Amino acid sequence: MNASNMTREQWIELFQAIGLNEATMQKWHCEFERRYPTQHQSFLQWIGLSAEDILNVRKFSQAS
Repeated sequence: MNASNMTREQWIELFQAIGLNEATMQKWHCEFERRYPTQHQSFLQWIGLSAEDILNVRKFSQAS
């Protein structure tokens, strides 16, 4: 991961700061996956998720 990338934790902190809870963050991932699956994959890689975590997030996002 590039040192200039944001982490998963930083994104979660930002989302929480604007009032998103776990359910709305999940909805955000579902919309991202539905509308822009390739970019969603790239985003998850950019924030440093492992290949296994990316697969899990994308599977959940597609199923919801």
